[in-house]
Amino acid sequence: MARLLDGSDPQAIEAAAAALRAGEVVAFPTETVYGLGADALNEQAVAQVFAIKNRPRFDPLIVHLPSKEMVPQYAAVIDERAVALMERFWPGPLTLVLRKRPLIPDLVTAGLDTVALRVPAHPVALALLRAVGRPIAAPSANPFGYVSPTTAPHVQEMLGDAITLVLDGGPCAVGVESTVCALTEKDAIVLRPGGVTVEEIEAVIGPVTIASASQSDPRSPGTLPRHYSPHVPLTLLAPGESIPHPRKGERAGLLTLAPCSGVEGYSVVEALSKDGNLVEAAANLFATLRRLDSLGLEQVVVEPVPEHGLGRAIMDRLRRAARG
Repeated sequence: MARLLDGSDPQAIEAAAAALRAGEVVAFPTETVYGLGADALNEQAVAQVFAIKNRPRFDPLIVHLPSKEMVPQYAAVIDERAVALMERFWPGPLTLVLRKRPLIPDLVTAGLDTVALRVPAHPVALALLRAVGRPIAAPSANPFGYVSPTTAPHVQEMLGDAITLVLDGGPCAVGVESTVCALTEKDAIVLRPGGVTVEEIEAVIGPVTIASASQSDPRSPGTLPRHYSPHVPLTLLAPGESIPHPRKGERAGLLTLAPCSGVEGYSVVEALSKDGNLVEAAANLFATLRRLDSLGLEQVVVEPVPEHGLGRAIMDRLRRAARG
């Protein structure tokens, strides 16, 4: 079982940094979810990340940096939109897709001429990045396609002996992955909604295009039709649709945005927020899905959330989790 080390301990940070410099894989916290990190410039180390996750190699990785000042080392084109977004949202849950420099291995970028970059807003992640002195390529620290981890014990449970070290930084504050915005064309394109809302991005650079949720985009992770999925089948209701009564004898769960009354027949009812707050709901989403997945239910019925602000990212994850 992977060892948990206290991310606030400088010795733990140095131990994790030494492991990364030696070509090993380390799990660490970010403000979004826990990442499974490797030295982004070490192709053999990056290959271990794909193997541990059973991740297809056509799915690119996000490269994490300690500061925006390092971006010119890895990105070939940085326009005024990128500068403005970095100034406003970094460190933070926004990933920018830019034209890459040859220094980044093709394995990291799935052979594309673009690279996904971000500066995470978590003190443990930033301390680790500064200690390593190299970019860290890191997808979520879970088996490919499953619910992303938002605590260190989640990583332990899912990856077991596949890795040796997990830095524990407590529960992730945002709880859904970063927003991915591509700036390689005339129009800025949000490839994956996440912790920075579309409305916030548009307030900085003007209107953006939102990629279709029904089509995957090779430039961004997390855009496959089925992803973020628990093992229990999810039934996502349409907006305004009444909550159905479970079939007789069925062990079913219900997931709602806020607590509701008058619902009968469900073995368990979970609310993502005590008062319908979308920020709280996003932070609780993956942990709640994992909890429901552990109860031996036959299905989980999910009530949709309003699709604005962080609700757009929550609905993106729920739609992909319910497909298939």
